[in-house]
Amino acid sequence: MNLLLNIDVPDIDAAQAFYCAAFGLHPGRRLGAGVLELLGLEVPLYLLAKPAGSIGASDQPRRYERHWSPLHGDLCVDDLDAALTRALAAGAIQEGPVREAHWGRLAQIADPFGHGWCLIQFLGRGYDEPAGA
Repeated sequence: MNLLLNIDVPDIDAAQAFYCAAFGLHPGRRLGAGVLELLGLEVPLYLLAKPAGSIGASDQPRRYERHWSPLHGDLCVDDLDAALTRALAAGAIQEGPVREAHWGRLAQIADPFGHGWCLIQFLGRGYDEPAGA
């Protein structure tokens, strides 16, 4: 099995600019006018042009203001402060302070299209680090 990540966006060019600047991705293939493959992660990220108000899953209209979703992406980074600075400069919005735990540090952000992301910097053995150690 292979995992592909698809993200609905209202504007492919704006989304490409954001994801390349914020996360260091680079364009792969264009699959017609409405799909752009971005590379640089373990799996390809596909930007899908879907206008606001068009019908998505369960007959729900797409909206691109900040929205809750039970699914979000975590990007593991070596330097959280540098990654957060880069994402904010590209147009991300930080949601709350940087949080610290025994396994590492985390920053929650939203992209300009309302999708939530977490930037994670693991410390020590990451999630395998014993609690309270």
